[in-house]
Amino acid sequence: MSDPTNPTPPHAGWRLECTYAALPSLLHASSRPVPVAGPKMVIFNHALARTLGLDPTELSRAEHAAIFAGNDLMEGSQPLAQAYAGHQYGHFTPLGDGRAILLGEQITPTGERFDIQLKGSGPTRFSRRGDGRAALGPMLREYLISEAMYALGIPTTRSLAVVTTGELVYRQSPLPGAVLTRVAASHIRVGTFEWVAAHQDMAALQALADYTIQRHYPELATAEQPYLSLLNAVIERQARLIAQWMNVGFIHGVMNTDNMALSGETIDYGPCAFMDTYDPATKFSSIDQHGRYAYANQAPIAQWNVTRFAETLLPLLHEEEPRAIEMANEAIHQFPDRFKWHWLAGMRRKLGLSNEESEDAALAEELLQWMHDNQADFTNTFRALSQEKLKDANLPENEAFRSWHERWLARRNRQTLSMDESRTLMRAANPSVIPRNHKVEEALEDAVERNDLVVLERFLSVLQRPYDYTIDQSEFQMPPPAGSCGYETFCGT
Repeated sequence: MSDPTNPTPPHAGWRLECTYAALPSLLHASSRPVPVAGPKMVIFNHALARTLGLDPTELSRAEHAAIFAGNDLMEGSQPLAQAYAGHQYGHFTPLGDGRAILLGEQITPTGERFDIQLKGSGPTRFSRRGDGRAALGPMLREYLISEAMYALGIPTTRSLAVVTTGELVYRQSPLPGAVLTRVAASHIRVGTFEWVAAHQDMAALQALADYTIQRHYPELATAEQPYLSLLNAVIERQARLIAQWMNVGFIHGVMNTDNMALSGETIDYGPCAFMDTYDPATKFSSIDQHGRYAYANQAPIAQWNVTRFAETLLPLLHEEEPRAIEMANEAIHQFPDRFKWHWLAGMRRKLGLSNEESEDAALAEELLQWMHDNQADFTNTFRALSQEKLKDANLPENEAFRSWHERWLARRNRQTLSMDESRTLMRAANPSVIPRNHKVEEALEDAVERNDLVVLERFLSVLQRPYDYTIDQSEFQMPPPAGSCGYETFCGT
């Protein structure tokens, strides 16, 4: 077994710094990964490695699996578990990284800074009697979905590698253990601020807020009211992110405050899934019995989450609490309009519209209502409109659809774009392929049960080009067979 105190040689391209470790100790606890018996590389992200300034040829070699299992540490790493809290389904809970360890921050050749985190690397101070481990299936799922989201152009954490550990983890049954290496702009969450606020530590709160501004919103450092500006900036990024999710039919599934990253990235790919048949009440998470995080609830929940963030900032907004509350409320009340603006901008692109008219929202909403009434597939309906192949998509061209279609064509004619330009705009906004849930399960079953990555790797190659509209995507475009059981996802812990 490798020695976790033995750093790997620098020639692989690691340039780690650990600025988060310099924050007050309330925010983190030193925590080393627990070595595993037999680390083995399953999948490695060559393209992401190059972006990070790493040598993919070197790091994808079998012996480097020890790095991504946590058995070996990279030079410059200072492993720690981050402390945070979270409103989980509306209930406040102290949390922290119970099975994840931040190794450090990789500085890329362009000067960008990315967290390098191991997920499933063993227990920490925050594990709450958990084993701190992860199973192979959920880690491959996060790799697959996060890379698909990146290709769709949606801000997201990414996955650098998945390794198996040579050990079993025990959930409902014994499962092969694995560790995922997650890459993020940072892991600062709404819940991170909630943790500090709950401890009523003003010095730590200001240090965290200043660090967040420096890391993600440096342009705000000289603002007249930097902390109010931070709140407004987070509101803007979250409104845009949720709109992007909904424009492609993505349902996060567990929008707790500890899963809202202040960088504006999508984080945590446990119970997430993509919608097939359009239904605003769609949910997949086995935990979400009452649909709190259903598709149509994502924007209101995001506003609820940023409200919790605003509460933590009150002491920094104004010394007089009533005025601080007033300032926070003014900011929070902007969320619905910001979300609606981003959502409608996305829907205009999906419908091939380059200018704005007052009835555009109604046009989009009428199409969605028709899709709901006729149990139409969300992705394939927009793909068919983009290709002008409505019959090939088996869309029910009833009177309601024909009436809508005529209005849509008339609306497209009232703009300066040609029809060809409009179709190009639509194809750039409407993916031809998404991670269909039944296809995800097929790929994971082959990988986990049969140790066969052929289907997973082919699926990944298709998902990396979601807007190509090519023939090799065809088998991945079909919705699940009629009569399939309701799809359900799990958190993976």
